[in-house]
Amino acid sequence: MVRGPRDAFQRDRDRVIHSIAFRRLRHKTQVFVAPDGDHYRVRLTHSIEVAQIGRGIARALGLNEDLTEALCLAHDIGHPPFGHAGEDALKAAMFEHGGFDHNGHTLRTLARLECPYPLFDGLNLTWETLEGLAKHNGPVRHPGWALSDIDREIPLDLGSHASLEAQIAAVADDIAYDNHDIDDGLRAGLLSIDQLMEQPFVAANFRAVEQRFPTAPRDRLLRELVRDQIGVMVNDVIASTQANVAEAGVANVGEVRAAGRTLGGFSPELARTERDLKRFMYANLYHHPSQLAAAAGAKQVIGRLFEAYAAEPRLMGEDWSARLPGEECATARHIGDYIAGMTDRFAIDRYADIFGREEVPEALAHV
Repeated sequence: MVRGPRDAFQRDRDRVIHSIAFRRLRHKTQVFVAPDGDHYRVRLTHSIEVAQIGRGIARALGLNEDLTEALCLAHDIGHPPFGHAGEDALKAAMFEHGGFDHNGHTLRTLARLECPYPLFDGLNLTWETLEGLAKHNGPVRHPGWALSDIDREIPLDLGSHASLEAQIAAVADDIAYDNHDIDDGLRAGLLSIDQLMEQPFVAANFRAVEQRFPTAPRDRLLRELVRDQIGVMVNDVIASTQANVAEAGVANVGEVRAAGRTLGGFSPELARTERDLKRFMYANLYHHPSQLAAAAGAKQVIGRLFEAYAAEPRLMGEDWSARLPGEECATARHIGDYIAGMTDRFAIDRYADIFGREEVPEALAHV
């Protein structure tokens, strides 16, 4: 049955949007664990913002917008609860069974675990979408067990570069979180404008905003700053990618994959500036004491949940415990799948059910 006049990449995008895994992103950490305020980003809103930026760049470069959008929307589907803290905890808990990484789990979720169709597992996405998700950050020299499992069934040519659409999805991710995390950090009071002015890139853009709008309130200037910086980065990516493509002389996607280097991305100068901005964000936002306390609490929740389910799988509920593989390594990975699919709130509630609400780490007790 044909459901509307869509091509393969439009179907990929729509299947991602309609998936349960995508909906769960609305309660998964972007920067702040289960934030109190409704205005902070979560994985879902971040993914939508990445897709908006990626689609705009793809259109300017004449790339396939639907493939780019599908990659942007799906790129974080494999994240467990509590963001990178949750990933670190799952990686440690599963160390003896191959570990965990969110990118491999994205592929595993989309090709194995999300099963809405009668005759096959996964979402039946195109090779190009799966390849782009696997390699959007570049060739994969040492794939983990989850990605290797998919690659055995659907060879993804992991040693080559991905399409330009995938490369643009990766840099759109950088642009989105570099700038929107500034917005959220300011809103939370963990960043100040004085701190930001220590970054030459930010300071130059803010001075330009002040000159254009000398009487505007400070909060509006800061939001204009974020928009301006996104525009500067987007324009740089478009110009740099066009120059790289021309220099490499590539004429089709096969030649892009064989180019031996990333063609879609920042110019060398802005790449250095963006790395400096990232270092600033790690020092002042991601590693802020309140954030580190939340991360420690998140690791405790994930680690103890894994131990509890390993000792008594029935705690996962009838559906998941009934499908236990039996073999130790496969069972550990099954437990990892269950935990990785949780939202922040669901993980904290299950922890409270098992250990008591009073045992929830203080940094997460607001949830």
